Amino acid sequence: MNARNYNPFDRLIINFDQAVRTLAGKPLVTGRPNPADERQESTLSEAEKTESMRLMRVNHAGEVAAQALYQGQALTARLSTVRGRMQRAAAEENDHLDWCERRVTELGGHLSYFNPLWYFGSFALGAAAGALGDKWSLGFVAETEKQVIRHLDGHLTRIAADDQKSRAIIEQMKLDEARHGAEALRAGGVELPGPVRGLMKLASRVMTGTAFRF
Repeated sequence: MNARNYNPFDRLIINFDQAVRTLAGKPLVTGRPNPADERQESTLSEAEKTESMRLMRVNHAGEVAAQALYQGQALTARLSTVRGRMQRAAAEENDHLDWCERRVTELGGHLSYFNPLWYFGSFALGAAAGALGDKWSLGFVAETEKQVIRHLDGHLTRIAADDQKSRAIIEQMKLDEARHGAEALRAGGVELPGPVRGLMKLASRVMTGTAFRF
């Protein structure tokens, strides 16, 4: 049976469904096991628990943005192979989204109140990157994943050593993000200009700082 070819209106409806699932419903996950399930819950001090909860909330907000970024790029990608790659990566980002949400809840916290802003802002950026051309869109993915890995490394230095559940999630996220970035480069992604990379870092600081508090 041939795969269905979606027209632009079909893809808009699919993207709307993905937005609702990401922000207010159950994301479509791949079915991979949550890496935190293999770890024992540790007794954390209130300060350690609060720090972990806030950092995992930041990670969840980052995954909201990543989901939107991939969906926006898939919407405007010119090659079907690139569109398919974006959609596969988005499915794995949904795993991260689910794992982070569960961990924030376990730690007694709430998700970022600004998630709709992160989603729609990132969707617009992704769609714009896709419209510029697939090589730039893929380069945007590679740079985003590089910055995310540095961001996750920083979290691992701040989360208590005893919080093995949060650490297991972050370590698996790092592996997935590195693979997504490498795949984007192999598919033809190009390095972004320095000023663009700088603006991406600035936007990331604004998002992470806000999500940490709210």
